[in-house]
Amino acid sequence: MELFTIRGGKPLSGIIPISGSKNAALPIIAATVLNSGITRLYNVPMIQDVLNLCEILRLWGSRITVDQSAHAVTIDNSKLVIQINETIFGLVRKLRGSILLVGSILAKFGSLTIPLPGGDIIGARPLDVHFDGFQSLGAEINQTGETVTLSVPKGLTGSSMVLKEPSVTATENLIMAAAGAKGETTIRLAAIEPHVQDLCRFLEKFGVGFDGIGTHWITILGKDFSSWSQNVEYTIIPDSDEAMNLSALVAATRSEVDLRGIRPEYCEAGINKLQEIGVNVSLVETSMIFRKPTSGYRAAKYQCGLYPKLMSDQIPPFAVLATQANGVSMIQEWMYEGRLGYVTELSKMGANAMILDPHRAIIVGPTSLRGAELKSLDIRAGMTMIVAGLVAEGETTILDAQIIDRGFEAIDNRLRAIGADIIRSSK
Repeated sequence: MELFTIRGGKPLSGIIPISGSKNAALPIIAATVLNSGITRLYNVPMIQDVLNLCEILRLWGSRITVDQSAHAVTIDNSKLVIQINETIFGLVRKLRGSILLVGSILAKFGSLTIPLPGGDIIGARPLDVHFDGFQSLGAEINQTGETVTLSVPKGLTGSSMVLKEPSVTATENLIMAAAGAKGETTIRLAAIEPHVQDLCRFLEKFGVGFDGIGTHWITILGKDFSSWSQNVEYTIIPDSDEAMNLSALVAATRSEVDLRGIRPEYCEAGINKLQEIGVNVSLVETSMIFRKPTSGYRAAKYQCGLYPKLMSDQIPPFAVLATQANGVSMIQEWMYEGRLGYVTELSKMGANAMILDPHRAIIVGPTSLRGAELKSLDIRAGMTMIVAGLVAEGETTILDAQIIDRGFEAIDNRLRAIGADIIRSSK
C-alpha cells in the first residue's frame, strides 16, 4: 500500500501544467483496436489506468511504445489477437475503463468474452445502457456469473436508439461499435462531455462520419474496418476534470498558482462557480491565474449534472473549499449514491459536515481542519484528501495513495514543485 504524508498550512506558488485527459485517453486507446496501422497519440497522461489498458492490448499482441517523458504512446495493432486468460481477467477487474474495449472489439472482430470490469467503488454503475445499445446494433449477449460473452454473428448494423440515461462510457462504447456497423446509427440522449467529443474527433481521422458532435442527438456513419490500416496521429485534449480538481486545491489553500494548458470552453461552469464564491481567479488565454483572495469565501451549492454543468468527477475537492467558506454549503451528487464517503473522512479532520442521504451533504464553514489518517476511497476522494491535508494544520496521512495514481500523474511531484510538503512511502 502506498501512503502520502502531508504537512499542511504551507504557502503554495508556481505553475502547474494540466495533463492530458484521462477520460479521453481511455476510449481513444480502446478505439485504436479498429486500426491495423500505427496510431501515435500525444498528450497522453502517464497514469495507472492508461498503463493498465495498454498492458491489456499488449497481452493481445499489440506492439505499444510508451514515451513517458514525451507523454506519447505509439500503438501497432496489426498483430492483435483477442484471447482471454487469467492475467487479462485480473487487469480487467482492476480497470472500469476496460469496458470501453467492447465496442471496438465487436466492430473489428465480432465477438468477445470479458469479465465484468472493476474500478472505483462509488456506487452502482450498471451496464444495461451498454448492453441494450449493443443489442440494438445486432449483438447477442450471454452473461454467466461475472463473465459476459458478446457476439455479432450477422455483423453490426446501424440503428436508432434512445439511451436510458446519458451514460458517458455507454455513449463512447456505442459510438465505437457504430463506427464499424453497416449504415447509419443515431444515438439520442447521448452524453456530450468533452472527452466524448474528443473520441468522435479521433474517429473522424479513421474516416467515420459524424453529425451532431457535442449534442445529445448524434449520428454515426460506419465503415468497414475488417482490413482498414492507416497511420494516424492525434493529440488528446487537456483534462478539464483535473483542472477543476486543482482549482479547488489552489483556492482552498489560498495560493498564488497558474494552471497552464486548459481548454477554457470546457471549464466555464467551474470558473463561474469559483468566481461566485469569491475566489480571485482570472482567465488569460489557456491559463487560470489564481491570486490571494481579497475577502472571505461564500458558501454555495455544488450540484453536478449533465455537461456543461460541473461534473461528478469535478466536485469532490470543492467540499474542502466549502469548509473554508462562510455559511452552509450543499453538495449534491445526482449520479453515484456511494460517492459522498469523502465527507465522512473530512469530518475526521474537524469539518462540520453531514451526509443527508446518498446524494446530498451539507458543510458548514468556516472551520479549521486538523491532520488525521484518511482513506483514498476512490480517485477523486483521494484528491479531496490531498486538498484537505494541504489546508489542515499538522500532519495528515492518506492511505491507499496508489488509487490516486490511477487518475493523477505524479501528483506528489507536481505539488512539491509548488511548495507542498508531501511525501510518498510504502507500507
